[in-house]
Amino acid sequence: MVDYSVWDHIEVSDDEDETHPNIDTASLFRWRHQARVERMEQFQKEKEELDKGCRECKRKLAECQKKMKELEVADPESGKGELEKLQAEAQQLKNEEKSWENKLEELRKKEKNMPWNVDTLSKDGFSKSVFNVKPEEKEETEEQKEKKHKTFVERYEKQIKHFGMLRRWDDSQKYLSDNPHLVCEETANYLVIWCIDLEVEEKHALMEQVAHQTIVMQFILELAKSLKVDPRACFRQFFTKIKTADQQYLEGFTEELEAFKERVRGRARARLEKALREYEEEERQKRLGPGGLDPVDVYESLPPELQKCFDVKDVQMLQDTISKMDPTEAKYHMQRCIDSGLWVPNAKGGDGADKGAGEAVYE
Repeated sequence: MVDYSVWDHIEVSDDEDETHPNIDTASLFRWRHQARVERMEQFQKEKEELDKGCRECKRKLAECQKKMKELEVADPESGKGELEKLQAEAQQLKNEEKSWENKLEELRKKEKNMPWNVDTLSKDGFSKSVFNVKPEEKEETEEQKEKKHKTFVERYEKQIKHFGMLRRWDDSQKYLSDNPHLVCEETANYLVIWCIDLEVEEKHALMEQVAHQTIVMQFILELAKSLKVDPRACFRQFFTKIKTADQQYLEGFTEELEAFKERVRGRARARLEKALREYEEEERQKRLGPGGLDPVDVYESLPPELQKCFDVKDVQMLQDTISKMDPTEAKYHMQRCIDSGLWVPNAKGGDGADKGAGEAVYE
């Protein structure tokens, strides 16, 4: 049987509509509510003071008992008077503690017998708000990106190359459906580098094939950015769109493809030019003479009459030409020839430029 007695003491005066015609109902309800709120605040304040007094009494009692134990352990005989004093204080605190607890118990009974009202009839069981906010992603460093790319390529290079060799839309869609992990920036980056490598190797037709798949992947990634979703969740939308696209969309795809192939050719030329410069510099370093000069540069800086001597490899002609030149200029040019290795003085001679060809060996 249900006990309805708990509803006998409910203060519902705020909900009563029948009042005297000369009384302002809204003002009456407002006054009653204000009076009830003030009584509740006073009751709560009294309860908090009792709780505080009880806790303080318990704290003092604990400190007193601690001092008693320390005194008993340290020197029971000499501290006998102090110990008796602490025992009396502890007994008094116990009595006070009991008094505080009795007051609290009476207050709880009083609270239990208080009539319910619209403010105490119900309380929130819990209050919780949940916001589905995407955590802010920290931007990766260049080192982290490079490590991530290297790990991905080592694991999926064979699959990426297989995708790069596909041509039909349906084949590409099916392969990505079977391997959705390939729909990412790392795949696009690898395909770009592969295109440049193929162009450098002069495999132009194969480069154009891989370039097509590179643009496919880049279009998927751009679509994902515009929709703010994971690329793996929207690559099917791209293939559906490209297969049923209007002429304008197809022209946009083709223009981007042609522009990409032109960029690849430019990057390939730049790479070849850089490799050529590095090769020429390496060869130049190998040619450097004992003085650190390049014989080619030195030869090109010589006067025409000296160049002719080296062209025909005529030592006597070289001696005659030097003897006709200004001594300072002749010494300058011959020293540069020695430093570059064009002219090697005889081991027994001192200065090949000053003492003639008889004391030098022409190479």
